Amino acid sequence: MNRRLSAVAVAVLVLLAGAPAPARADPAPPPALVWGECPDDLPNVPLDPAVRCARLRLPVDWARPHGPTFELAVARRAARVPERRVGTLVFGPGGPGDSGVERIRKGDRFSDELLDRFDLVSFDPRTVARTAAPACAPDPALRRPPIPLADQADFDAAIADNRALWDRCRATSPVFDHADTLSTVHDLEALRRALGERRLAFHGSSYGTLLGQQYAERYPDRVRAVVLEGVFDHSLDVRAFVRTQAAALQDSFDEFVSWCDRSAECALHGRDVRSVWAGVLARADRGEYAPRTSFDVTAVALGMLAGPRWPQLAAEIRDMDAGDPPDEVRLPVAVGVFCADWPAAVRDYDEYAGLVREAAAVAPDVRYGAGLLAVQTCLGWPPPVRNPPHRLRVHTRTPLLLLNARHDPRTGYAWATNVARQLGRHGRLVTYDGWGHGTYQRTDCTTAVVDRYLVDGALPAPGTRCPASP
Repeated sequence: MNRRLSAVAVAVLVLLAGAPAPARADPAPPPALVWGECPDDLPNVPLDPAVRCARLRLPVDWARPHGPTFELAVARRAARVPERRVGTLVFGPGGPGDSGVERIRKGDRFSDELLDRFDLVSFDPRTVARTAAPACAPDPALRRPPIPLADQADFDAAIADNRALWDRCRATSPVFDHADTLSTVHDLEALRRALGERRLAFHGSSYGTLLGQQYAERYPDRVRAVVLEGVFDHSLDVRAFVRTQAAALQDSFDEFVSWCDRSAECALHGRDVRSVWAGVLARADRGEYAPRTSFDVTAVALGMLAGPRWPQLAAEIRDMDAGDPPDEVRLPVAVGVFCADWPAAVRDYDEYAGLVREAAAVAPDVRYGAGLLAVQTCLGWPPPVRNPPHRLRVHTRTPLLLLNARHDPRTGYAWATNVARQLGRHGRLVTYDGWGHGTYQRTDCTTAVVDRYLVDGALPAPGTRCPASP
């Protein structure tokens, strides 16, 4: 069988903590942006004269503004209708690990109206793609433990494997230990100044919503408009994080099962879908898909429910039921960002096993969610993290616009509602009553609420909902 599992955009582990606002760097002349032709480094994406690239030299450590520097890769797509141009819109890529430069060059992330009326700008965040990305890979001499971990020996091996990888990465990237989102907040402020924009218009997607939230928190007077699409919640303790991650995936799986029950398009239509799925997980537990595990089976659902790609998921489950193993899980994650924002302070295997049970209690079908992978990815990261989780303290003149699907398996709806509560009158949540991860161009309704907010400054009414696309 020929399968391509979508890359799993992994969510991350958080601890309840306070984050005092650091002192802002002294104002200085804005850094220079010299625009030129972009490197021809994207297969099947021809160079477009409307897109120009630049490199912005910035401090590695914003606490030492005159210390070592690095170059931030930036791209800009000029507004197609200059006489109707509103200004510049900066896009915050997700992941962490997505390339904003590639999003701008492809141009497929934006509506026609935004393409017409804004210069669209984005960047590769620290350690991503063209911005000081580390050249490193896991040590092949070390044992890579499975997901989920099975015992204390696996737990210890995971820490050893992680630390060996981070040492290799650290040696090849000057920003590896300064890649947290709060550092990128200051990068974003420097980019705003370099662009000559008095205030920032920003659209963050998935992990990029954390950047938008923290920018609004640190620079409230610089906000023109901030869109948060697929909302991360940076305020949860460990158990709440694991529980909400697993619950979000279970909710999306329940929606898939309901679709299978009523749709002849489902390859499992007429069968007991939960029973078939349980049989596939039991095969994995018995080692019949070795070296793939039950987590790899769950990752199939996590990847395809994000689409959502229900027909393809049904076919995958049918084929795994027939004995075909799941694909390997791949981790396109900027670890230096990830682990500096979301600490995995799990002391030992017993505590880890408690988190496994916590997930299974709220997600009996899918067991894990992405939370346990987040824990394992960051086990052993040295404390304290540079950007500790905390409840938001945002006081902007313009409320932030939140947009989230009711059934999102990655950034669950509970995260969006919790962030909206933290924002209070400084935020406005729009609910897409549908499925999948990423909602901006799902329907005319979701597109319109974002475009009107960004172009005209028009905020939708409280409680606005967009109906699901069939």
